Amino acid sequence: MTRRATREAFGETLIELVKEGLDVMAVDADLAGSTKTAQLGAYDPDRLVDVGIAEQDMIDVAAGLALTGRTVFTGSFAVFGTGRCYDQIRNTVCDSNLDVKVCPTHAGITVGEDGATHQMLEDITLMRVLPNMRVLVPADYWAAKAALRLAAKTPGPVYVRLGRHKVPLVYDETFVGGLPFAGVVREGTDVTIAAAGVEVSQALAAADLLEQDGISAEVLDIFSVKPLDEETILASASKTGHVVTCEEHSVYGGVGSAIAELLGEKLPVPCHRVGMKTFGTSANGDVLLHHFGLDGEGIAQEVKKALGR
Repeated sequence: MTRRATREAFGETLIELVKEGLDVMAVDADLAGSTKTAQLGAYDPDRLVDVGIAEQDMIDVAAGLALTGRTVFTGSFAVFGTGRCYDQIRNTVCDSNLDVKVCPTHAGITVGEDGATHQMLEDITLMRVLPNMRVLVPADYWAAKAALRLAAKTPGPVYVRLGRHKVPLVYDETFVGGLPFAGVVREGTDVTIAAAGVEVSQALAAADLLEQDGISAEVLDIFSVKPLDEETILASASKTGHVVTCEEHSVYGGVGSAIAELLGEKLPVPCHRVGMKTFGTSANGDVLLHHFGLDGEGIAQEVKKALGR
């Protein structure tokens, strides 16, 4: 099975956008090689600004460039690119509704051996609550390219969550996504598994395991966390009557919370959230997914618990 990291799409897509005529720039914080924005700098040095280890400056420089009419992407790792510069994202970018796209890499526990200090598990929560900010969580390389293209062509702030870990391909080059968008990647009748990011492929694996036990699981890809594709989510929940959310992120304030809020307001059905409730630890990304019950096996077990309640 082909596996590619979502961060691999970053530099490549920025170059494609420039070639298509968009006035795109990137600002990074001494991590351009890891985030892949260095590829844009190699293609056109005038389109990449590296501010050094200074994420607050990164956001403010991006804001300044956006005020000149450019579409600006920021890099860094997610733990630094959202947490360390939250004040600047909130008060400089979002309050003024600037055309800055916050697109850090290395999100979630699949950062792996870098450990808990670098495993950002709160970024969706932080970005989702901000007025004017849209939040996209791509499931694979092709979805990441689509998310970056959507971000570039959508006026105002957009957050795109990218990862370091190589994950299975769910889509192909024809995928376009949307704002909002939730895709039915597998149809089922007994339970809805609403997954985001790297968890989409794990949810599909869980559905295979559940099928062996006679449980028909419908799998949704929550590509757009804000805004939510309410119509698709509600239609699936209405059909199955049970929802299990799964995310490589804290269960507090993330994808599961967003869906639980929607169901609580418009379609009260049982909703069980699977995700992180602690900090992570240092190990290989796949090992961590299994350890924290976020692989196919762990999700399948949680679905059975949810259906048994």
